[in-house]
Formats: sequence, structure tokens, C-alpha cells
Amino acid sequence: MKTIRVLIIIIWGIFACCVLFAVMAFWAINKGKIGYMPPVEQLENPIDKFATQVISADGKFLGSYALSMDNRVYVTYDQLSPGLVNALIATEDVRFTTHSGIDGLGLLRAIIFRGIFLRKNAGGGSTITQQLAKLLYSPRVDNVRERFLQKPIEWVIAVQLERSYTKEEIINLYLNKFDFLHNAVGIKSAAQVYFAKEPSSLTLEESATLIGMCKNPSYYNPVRHAERTRGRRNVVLYQMYKAGFLTSAECDSLQTLPLTLRFSAPDHKIGPAPYLREYLRRTLTATRPQRSHYASWQEQRFREDSIAWETDPLFGWCNKNVKPDGRFYNLYTDGLRIYTTIDSRMQRYAEEAVREHIGKTLQPTFFREKKNRANAPFSNAITSAQADSILTHAMRQTDRYRTMRKAGSTEDEIRNVFRNPVEMRVYSWEGAIDTIMSPWDSIRYHKAFLRAAFLALDAHTGHAKAYVGGIDYPFFQYDMITDGRRQVGSTIKPFLYSLAMLEGFSPCDRMLHVAQHLKDDLGRPYTPANSSPERVGEMVTLAWGLQQSSNWVSAYLMSKLSTGSFVRLLHSFGLRNHIDPVVSLALGTPDVSVGEMVSGYTVFAGTGLRTAPVYVTRIEDGNGNIIASFRTQKSEVLSEEAAFKMLYMLRGVVDHGTGIRLRFRYNIKAEMGGKTGTTQNHSDGWFMGVTPNLVSGCWVGGEDRSIHFDGLAMGQGANMALPIYGLFIQKVYADSTLVNYNETDTFDVPIQYSDPCVPLTEENNHTYLDGLFY
Repeated sequence: MKTIRVLIIIIWGIFACCVLFAVMAFWAINKGKIGYMPPVEQLENPIDKFATQVISADGKFLGSYALSMDNRVYVTYDQLSPGLVNALIATEDVRFTTHSGIDGLGLLRAIIFRGIFLRKNAGGGSTITQQLAKLLYSPRVDNVRERFLQKPIEWVIAVQLERSYTKEEIINLYLNKFDFLHNAVGIKSAAQVYFAKEPSSLTLEESATLIGMCKNPSYYNPVRHAERTRGRRNVVLYQMYKAGFLTSAECDSLQTLPLTLRFSAPDHKIGPAPYLREYLRRTLTATRPQRSHYASWQEQRFREDSIAWETDPLFGWCNKNVKPDGRFYNLYTDGLRIYTTIDSRMQRYAEEAVREHIGKTLQPTFFREKKNRANAPFSNAITSAQADSILTHAMRQTDRYRTMRKAGSTEDEIRNVFRNPVEMRVYSWEGAIDTIMSPWDSIRYHKAFLRAAFLALDAHTGHAKAYVGGIDYPFFQYDMITDGRRQVGSTIKPFLYSLAMLEGFSPCDRMLHVAQHLKDDLGRPYTPANSSPERVGEMVTLAWGLQQSSNWVSAYLMSKLSTGSFVRLLHSFGLRNHIDPVVSLALGTPDVSVGEMVSGYTVFAGTGLRTAPVYVTRIEDGNGNIIASFRTQKSEVLSEEAAFKMLYMLRGVVDHGTGIRLRFRYNIKAEMGGKTGTTQNHSDGWFMGVTPNLVSGCWVGGEDRSIHFDGLAMGQGANMALPIYGLFIQKVYADSTLVNYNETDTFDVPIQYSDPCVPLTEENNHTYLDGLFY
């Protein structure tokens, strides 16, 4: 009897020691004496890195900026579908709502069935809160012993989390934190990547698929292991039935459904408006310009960036504004929401228009012209040696070349590497092609694709509604809206005519339509040619000259005006590049970006006021607080009278001149002005369109000026660029949801300027006259 009593005392003593040891261990863990215990501040803000979202003006998600492999976008509990929450609780922690971080029954079950009977499929004992603690604070370990030692720490952290957060907040944190692979970190990214949806819109079977991944996302990867993942999804649905969230009939019905994905891995280079998103990324994160950070040939860029740093609140915003804690904003981790001016519908129409015209019509025609030519894709006007020089220059701009030069390779060694075929992926309008090609041939191959850019601005606010900087961002990342500049050809003529209107000329003024003989600043004769033989030797009006894009009429005006005054006016129109005051300006020799041109043409729809492009309306922090807003900026360029006269002449271009195919081919009935442009050797094709509420511009050309159509018929702006605008504006006017841009919109023009060439009389005072009179 005495022996039994001693044995009992020993057992109770051991038990008491174990309890005391456990209490002391948990106390030490809680105080941070053993393992890592996060401070209170970190427990209150456990996830501090969220991707920044880019959102369209109509509330559509355009893309995000994030650190590599951490594309997490925050969602609130209210944005989760009920099925998602129910699936998580039913599968991972059925008693989640009743425990305080540690589930005693679940833990006991795990000890007995997994610890004693070694049944791996018996389920774990970790609660959702413990799993959250593991996600947040437990580093990856390599063996079971280390993992076993982490468990007590997670228990303590779980209890602390339960004290700090509601049950809904814990579920929300867990789903925001979990990595669903394919750079889909957090439930919002996962819903977008796998199903192209918001979390609130997920169906029950989709919710079950994502929750099923929580067991082991690599093993239950729906992209690589569809059937296995479908089986796991059905297990989750059965667990929902067991927990009372589904009826037996619902469960059976859902389990028969196939696994259907709309998978799209997140990539900053794809998705809507990629050129705009990259422009915003570079602009927002810009630092104060320093001349040493720019190449010798980037003097103009340095000058423009320096001015933008001082005058443009968007330029360098992240490095000019601080958070409440005094640190600068981080575009990749602060979970900002950037609300752009882009309309997702108009953006889609612009991208479709470029694809339809360039991909389906213009590019095939260009390929046919260059087929079997040794010098393709270059013009016959240059020699093979000149073409080789262009390709060599392009080779030296590649990362492959720079890496080899840095490693000490000679020019000949590099050329040999570039001549050897390798596996690569190349561009086509039908999609990327995996092929075998030498890097040298790939340079020539990609140069054969014509480039394009399109921008549409609201005529009165300057809000960019569509921004297409190129034909395909992953392959051609140079942005012709804001970075690239090309000669503008005849699209400069409305600026010249504007100067004439300011100087007292009228659209009705006449001149003899013959060759004009001017002299340049050095006294050399300058006699521009004219592309059209129409009305040679006849008296014509200035309005007719703009209609037909007559070089002789433009040269005549240039002879009557000051080149210095013209340059100053061009800068007022928003052209930022250095411009020499020469007589050839009349024909569009300056290099200008699409963005500058479209902003300049807002003057004609804005009664003489130029509206600067606006790409962002506001920026919000992660809590929805507005921390920055951006307003329209206007500047006066023309008097109202001059602007109305110009609008009258631009409408004539569309109604009777080089832009008339908008009427007969695209059946556009709206009030509209426009101007075509073609540069020397047909290297560039332009079209500018002006409606009462929308100003747009389009450029089409080769990567190099020597890549172009050899004939004017195909190479003119009316054929290369105008169709993109025609297709775009057709789609816009056909969309009844775009209430601000209708085909019935009219210009608000006083009657005396509706047709300056017709005297105002009692009879026509109340009639809006169309057409031109000579």
C-alpha cells in the first residue's frame, strides 16, 4: 500500500513538474525569452506589404505594382463570398467560431490518431488562427523536430491573435496572406489569376478549389494537376456538406462539375493599358533628376524631367510625399490605389482598332511589298551596307551584347554568337511563336513589324481615355505616346494656320495655287513640292489649302509669317523639344510625341485653351483615404475667334478633304474635325481627330525611318493612321454606355464662325451652314 502511495505521489509530482514546466515555457515564449514573439505593434499590423492597384475611371482593375512574388492586394471581409468563408471553416477548422485559438478536441484527435496510430490522413490539429500564426511568423524548417518545436510558439501567437482580432478579421488576414502560387498572393490575386473574378463573385465550386489549395498549393495546383485538384475540391465540398453549409443534393451536383479555370498569370507586361501602367510606374517612382544619371545624348530628357520634378505633382510623387511615419511612399508595398483617367471600354476599343487595322490589313500588305527583297524590311532607297549598319546598332542595344562586352568578348566573337541559331520566342500578330532563329535574324524579323500609337483625351478635362503606346508591350516596350518622337508632317499645318489666324488672316483669304519659292536662313532657295496636281494655277482659299493639305499654301503662309513666332506658338501648343526656326517647319519637320500632338489639338476643341494630359485623378492609401488628387491644367494659346476659325477649317478636312474617308468608309456622321499627316518618304503616317468632347491622335510607322512603304498610296497618313481612328470612334459611338461621347454631340460655335466665308445675313442667322465656299 505504501509503495502504491509513493508511486502516486511520484506520478503527481511528475505531472506537476510537467505542468509547471509547460507554464514556464509558455510564459517564456509569451515574453520572448524562447523563440520569436512578435511585438504588439506587429501583431496589430501583421501584413504590412500590399501591392498597389491601378484602377480605371469606370472602376475596373487594370493591374498592380508589387515586389517580385508578392502580388498581394488587400480585400476586406465584406469582399469575400460567403461560400469562400464557409469552405475555409468547414475544411480547416470546423469549430473556429467557438475556440480561442487552440482547439482542444482537434489537438487531442491529432495526438491520438496521428501521433499514436500514425494515421497521416486523420487531419491536423491546427486551427485557422494557428495556421495564420505560422504564415505570419514561422520560418520554413527542414525536419519534423524543428517543426515540432515551432508548434508551442504558434499556440501562444494564436492566442495573442485571438485577443487582438475578431474572428472575421482572422479569416480575412489568413486569406490575404496565403500564397496560392503563380504570384497569386492573397485571395484577391488568386481569384483574379485563376478565375478572372473578384473574391465576392466566386462560385461555390471555385471557392472550394481555392480553399482546397490551402492544404498544399503545389500538390493541388489546378494548372498542373487538374484532376487531382478537382478531387481535392470535391473533398472540400463534402466537408461543407458535413458542416451543414450545403445540402446533400447541392454537394452531389457541385461535385459533378468539371474544373474550369480562366488562368492568367499576373504580369506587368500584359493586361489592359500596359504602356500606361509602365509610364505611371516610372513617373511615380522618379527621383530628382541629376545630370550624371543621363547619357550625353539625353540633354532634352534631363531638361524635361527637371521641369516635371518642379511643376508636375505626379512626377516623382512617391519620392516627394511622406507617410505619417515620415517615410516616403513605396509603390510596391504600401497597398495604394491609383485611380487613372482611363476608361476600360475605350481602352479596349483603341487596342482592338490597332489590332484590326495593323494586324489584319496594314501588316500583311507591308509583308507582301517586302517579300523576296534582299533588303527587307528596309526601303529600296537605302543600301545593304546602310541596312547592316542599322542592324548592328540595334544589336549593340541588346542585353546579350552588353553582357558579352562586359565579359570581355570581342566584336567578332559577339557577331559569331549572334549569327548562330538558338531557341527563342518571337512575335506574331497571331501570338508568340517558339522557333529556332539566330539573334541577328530575330532583330531583322522584329523590325519588319510596323509600330503604332494611339491616344484619346477628353477635350475639356484632358483625361486620357485610351492610351496605346505600341502594338505589343511584352515584345515592343518603347512607348510612342510619351517617350518616342517622330516627324509630324502635315499635322503641324493647323498650328501654322493658327498663327496666320492670330495675325489677321481669314480662312476665306485667297492665293494663287502655284509653287512657292522661299529662302532659308542661309539664303538658299527652298521650293517645297506638292503631292497633288489639283487646281494648279487657280485661286484657292486658305481653307481649301488645309483641306487638301497643300504644301504650296503652307509655304505661302510661312513666307508671310515669322519663323520665330511660329516656334514660340508651337511651344505654346505643348511641343517641348528644341525646334529650329526654319522655313521647312511649315511641312512638319520637328520630332514630336503623340502625347504632345494630342494635347496641342485640344486647343481647337477648347476655344483656344490647351489642356495638358491627365492620367491620374487621385491616389488612396490602403484604408481608402485620399492622399493625393490631380487637377486639369489649362493654358491659353489662341483667341476664341482664331480657335473657331481653325475648327471650321479642320471640319472641312473631314467633310471635303484628306479625311473624308471617315464619312464614306466608316460612315461617321458626327461633327468632327481632323488632319492627316505624312512625312518624307512615307516614314510616318498620322491622323488627328477632334470631336466636341474627344481629341485623339494616331501615329503609324516603322521602328526606323528607313522602314516604310515605298509608295504614297499605302504610306500616307490617310491609309496608315486614319483607319485606326475610324475603327475606334465607330466603336465608341456604338457604345450607348459611353454617355459623354455621342455621335450627336455638337460644337458650341457662334453663328458668325460657323462658316466665316459666308456673310452673316438675316436669312442664314439661324441656320448652321456646312461646307466650304470658294
